[in-house]
Amino acid sequence: MAEKVLIKGNEALAEAALRAGARFYSGYPITPQTEILEYLAWRMPEVGGFFVQAESELCGINMVMGAAATGARAFTTSSGPGYSLKQEGISYLCANDLPAVIIDVMRIGSGLGDIFMGQGDYWQITRGGGHGDYHTIVLAPNSVQENVDMAVLAFDLAEKYCHPVIIASDAGIGQMMEPAELPDFVEHDINKFEWAVRGTKDGEMVRYCQNVYYNMWNDAYAEKFYGGCTDYPTYLTNKYNAMTEDEQRWESYQTEDAEVVLVAYGSSSRIAKETVDIARAEGFKLGLIRPITLWPFPKKAFDEAKAAKAFATVEVNILGQMQDDVKLAIDNRAKVGFVGDFFKVPDPEVIIEYAKGLLK
Repeated sequence: MAEKVLIKGNEALAEAALRAGARFYSGYPITPQTEILEYLAWRMPEVGGFFVQAESELCGINMVMGAAATGARAFTTSSGPGYSLKQEGISYLCANDLPAVIIDVMRIGSGLGDIFMGQGDYWQITRGGGHGDYHTIVLAPNSVQENVDMAVLAFDLAEKYCHPVIIASDAGIGQMMEPAELPDFVEHDINKFEWAVRGTKDGEMVRYCQNVYYNMWNDAYAEKFYGGCTDYPTYLTNKYNAMTEDEQRWESYQTEDAEVVLVAYGSSSRIAKETVDIARAEGFKLGLIRPITLWPFPKKAFDEAKAAKAFATVEVNILGQMQDDVKLAIDNRAKVGFVGDFFKVPDPEVIIEYAKGLLK
């Protein structure tokens, strides 16, 4: 039964995943997401699932791939440096057409970085950090409640497209406590998928987990599991086109008449929204677009900001990693700037001053 609780963001992710039917988790400790492991270490056995503290991040993601291949709802979590180590496994999940959920509770970087909140993983999670032609859907919550909601949504999207989905949380959201409504438990049927690897009887088609590229040239396999599409480039292109068209998600706030529109996600978007209210009270027409999907990037959202003369991304990193996606979304029709900081979200006064400067 749904219930409202006061809960930490990291624990909310873990509990919501269990309520969504996830029964396999493998991961490795790293700040600021270790509470997820600690929570699942006792909670997963309570619901009849399997918890594994793997010996490394690479082992963790590969165990998830094995569990996903059987049809289980499986997931893993990490933060920046550990997420980097999972790239090969994420690439293989895409190549094998397997659904899984990977949670990145971001912190500052580069390299080992530090344990403070950051948004420096944007390029890695939206461009595909591993080898080959692939994208992953990336969901960006900005509250503990959205941690809950997106944990559930992530598994649904992963199975809809037979594809891994990333949840891009951050240390601020992961460590804060807020009220959240937890959903009812959903029972997941591990045997419901035709493609799932399991034992077969004599005369039945053998099931196996293998790079989709090779399977697509097997006409019998393609007919059964891929609608008869034996042209792999067409199959892959159609899959990503469908994601791009159907899965863009965003929140728009006071963009219709805004002269300058802020673009921010995660923890940054909370401060950016407050900044809009402060600016409006002063008579400055500021607006906000909050991408909820970082990939596919919500280009459709920018159609609502036709009056804007400039845009500014608000990010907790040094390089303003989201700027390129905003420029592409608006076809370079207006100036795009960046206001950010390595260790924190800039104060509203700083953001407003910068936004006004873009109009000069």
